[in-house]
Amino acid sequence: MEKMSKVSTCSDPEKLFAISRVVIQAPDWKTAFDRIAHQVRSCFIFDNIAVYLSNEPDPGLDVLFARAVGRGRNAAAELSWGEAIANRVLEEHQYILQEPPPDGPDDRLQRPYLLAFPLHVGEKYLGALVFIRFGGPAFVQEDVALAEFIANQVALLVERQKLQQEYRMLQDRHQQALLQEDFVSTITHEIRNPLGFIKGYTTTLLRSDTSWDAETQREFLEIIDRETDHLQELIENLLDSARLQAGLLDLKFQPVRLDALINDIILRAHLHYPELKIRLEDHSQGQPIQANPRRLAQVFENLISNAVKYAPGSDILIRVDEEPETMWIRVQDFGPGIDPEYTTFLFNRFFRVPNQPPNVRGSGLGLYICRQIITAHAGSITVESELNQGTTFKIGLPRATDSPSAAQK
Repeated sequence: MEKMSKVSTCSDPEKLFAISRVVIQAPDWKTAFDRIAHQVRSCFIFDNIAVYLSNEPDPGLDVLFARAVGRGRNAAAELSWGEAIANRVLEEHQYILQEPPPDGPDDRLQRPYLLAFPLHVGEKYLGALVFIRFGGPAFVQEDVALAEFIANQVALLVERQKLQQEYRMLQDRHQQALLQEDFVSTITHEIRNPLGFIKGYTTTLLRSDTSWDAETQREFLEIIDRETDHLQELIENLLDSARLQAGLLDLKFQPVRLDALINDIILRAHLHYPELKIRLEDHSQGQPIQANPRRLAQVFENLISNAVKYAPGSDILIRVDEEPETMWIRVQDFGPGIDPEYTTFLFNRFFRVPNQPPNVRGSGLGLYICRQIITAHAGSITVESELNQGTTFKIGLPRATDSPSAAQK
């Protein structure tokens, strides 16, 4: 049997401490294992190292990390990484040292020396660590002791990473629970408001103990009509929001000319807001893009209605510019603007800028839906605003001839 010509030198406390420090400080598994392999390789001979994790309750092992650093690294794909011995280690709950027969083949790559340790924390077995030396030297007792130390450190690393992952999952679930509570609270409030108006004014009109003149009746009916529209818009936004989150919003793409689409939107806006002044500056060549015209129109209509709502009396400028790969559309108003501390939250679900006038209402879903639609078009949407200077939304859409693959999912 081949023996080592010298003993391992990793018994130096500083080197052992360096391995432990990697376990504590490394930000992720891959970085930690890369550093551990480098630290160990400097004083402990191995050609291959592999870390296997149990994937209970399913049978078998998953390779978490594997590295070929010595003989045979150019043929790593054809070499055994020790999965069989890793399974044995987990079954027997003890380390295994496996040496090739003395009368084996001359090819060193066909004479592996394997040393495998279970990865466990207490009674919890997580996987196995395998070291491979091709053609020797044989593992000696000091190698076994060092490999056990490394296996313990790796087990601690794996367990810590698993706990951190579970902690993040719990945080995410907690955040989702808070968002759901906020969602229910917000929706309850938003739905009750228009329903309260509709019910109140309808009941008033139906009272038999009084009569209302035609002007008052018309005023009440206009309020009911307006609140019904608001309720319908809220329900449609909620449905769109749910479909977008579930990836179920059906977007069929076709060639769309932005200039024609925006001109149609401007005509419709003038029907709803006769006094509104919208100016279009089109610097494109009129080449169509692949898009869903209905959903794209929904985005621009939302931005225009927001400008009317939050910048009343302001003109609106829509500018279209063309670059080799991107069409840029800017929708700008010249109203009171938005405090910069809030702009980063504008596209969040249910976010509304605080301290709005009482007559300014909204669900806080419009801009969230706009971003999701633009993202589904493989585009981008951003906002710039300055107090007393107005607000500009900037949309970038790809000029690719094919519809974005992301939007088809």
